[in-house]
Amino acid sequence: MKGSDPGGKPNLAATSWALLGMLSYEHELSGYDIRKFIDWSMRFYYGSPAYSQIYSELRKLEQLGLVTSRVENTGGTRNRRLYKITEAGLDAVTRWANEAPVDPPTLKHGALLRVTLGHLTNPARLKEVLQEHVTYADEMHRKAAKDARWAGADPSWAYARVALQWAERYYANERELALKLIKELDEAEAAFPQAQKGGPEKIPWPTPEFWYEIEKKANAEEPD
Repeated sequence: MKGSDPGGKPNLAATSWALLGMLSYEHELSGYDIRKFIDWSMRFYYGSPAYSQIYSELRKLEQLGLVTSRVENTGGTRNRRLYKITEAGLDAVTRWANEAPVDPPTLKHGALLRVTLGHLTNPARLKEVLQEHVTYADEMHRKAAKDARWAGADPSWAYARVALQWAERYYANERELALKLIKELDEAEAAFPQAQKGGPEKIPWPTPEFWYEIEKKANAEEPD
C-alpha cells in the first residue's frame, strides 16, 4: 500500500488516525460532522484541526484506500461529501489502537513560558497573564463537564465520556496550579537578583560554566 511502512502499516499523521477512529463507527460522516464530534470531545485533550486540515487528511486517506467517499445530493444549494471507512481502514486503525506505541504528551504552556521568562516583564503583568489563564481553565472545565454529562445520553459514548471526565478534572487542576503560581510570583520577585545600581542594565544570569557545574552535581546526587 502506498504510504505504508515496510511492515504494512500505513504511515499516517496523528490527525489521520483520529479521523479514521471517528469513521470506525457505522455511519457515514461529512467533514463537518467529524469536526463537530472533535469539538465535542478531543479538543479538550488533543486539539481541534481546521476544516482545511480535516479535508486534506481525508483526501490522503481516500488515496490510500482507507476510506471511500460519495457526494450526497441534498436538494439544496450545496451537496455534501460523505466518508466511510473501508475494511482496510478499519483493520489499520484497529491495529494502530492495539499495537502502535503511545506518544508521550507534548505540553506547550504559553502562560508558563511567560513565567519562565519573567525577568523580561514584571510580577503585575505576569499575574494578569495567569489570571487570564485561570479564566480560560474555568471555561474549559465548564465545557468539559457539560460535554461529559451529555455523553451519558448514549451507551456508545461511554469511552468518550471517560475521556471527557478526565478533561474535566485536568482543567480543574490547571486552574488550581495557576492560582498557586500567582502566589509564588511574590517569592520569585523577592529572590531574583537585581542589577547593580550605577552599572549597566544587564539581567543577572549565571555563566554557562556554572550551569554545567550544577548539572554535574545534580547528576551525581541522582544518577539517571
